[in-house]
Amino acid sequence: MTEEEQNRVYWQGLRDGDKESFFSLYNNTYFHLVRWGLKVTANDELVKDSVTQLFFQLWDKRHKLNPVTNVRAYLFTSLRRMLIDRLGHHSRIDAAITHLADEEALNELSYEEIIVRVQRDEELKRKLHRALEQLTPRQIELIRLVFFEGLTYEEVAARTSQSIKTAYNTIYNAIQLLRKLLK
Repeated sequence: MTEEEQNRVYWQGLRDGDKESFFSLYNNTYFHLVRWGLKVTANDELVKDSVTQLFFQLWDKRHKLNPVTNVRAYLFTSLRRMLIDRLGHHSRIDAAITHLADEEALNELSYEEIIVRVQRDEELKRKLHRALEQLTPRQIELIRLVFFEGLTYEEVAARTSQSIKTAYNTIYNAIQLLRKLLK
């Protein structure tokens, strides 16, 4: 029996769900597929990964596979298509990374700009701290519960032994005061 005849037998076994035929086909064609794939691209990891992925796909779709007269030609064609797709995907990713790197280089801040931004942040923190000092302890507690602990107004009211409306009004008044002080 020729190698191609063996491959057809293994192919039919694969279509029928026979794992031994699947592994035999894999072992019988892997080296040839890798060697052929290296003619398409020199990236041996991509080729080996693509061959393995091709066989995973064949196993997943074994019930939909048609009979094939030239199994190696079918596998070579499938591998070529997969490699072209994957190379295109890799080139798009490389282009996106290059674009982001170029954009980042353009947007890179100078040392002076970084210092100015840090100073602005520090000033904003001081302003916020001064504004928070103007709130009552109850307002600070309710703001912490709602905005930092993520409680609902109902949960805040239950935890602080007050009505939902009182909790809502206290937080509303605190926010209004903060807005006024931070303008």
